[in-house]
Amino acid sequence: MKVVMVLLLAALPLYCYAGSGCVLLESVVEKTIDPSVSVEEYKADLQRFIHTEQTEAAVEEFKECFLSQSNETLANFRVMVHTIYDSLYCAAY
Repeated sequence: MKVVMVLLLAALPLYCYAGSGCVLLESVVEKTIDPSVSVEEYKADLQRFIHTEQTEAAVEEFKECFLSQSNETLANFRVMVHTIYDSLYCAAY
């Protein structure tokens, strides 16, 4: 199950680098962090990437992991993500 979550995180940046832009990645990250987005809403937004029951279970568990965090932790995670986006390594993208 953990491998599926790692692959989920790895697949979205690769999709971004494929030339589609990073709007999708940023949207998914924001929906992942947002505690007002339910697991069902999250799954509906990611439905085009969910092809198996195992992937669906991984997406549910992934979102539940973020829902169980405090608002302070979610805010810190958001800062980290934006720091990565604004880093020199991502500037070219």
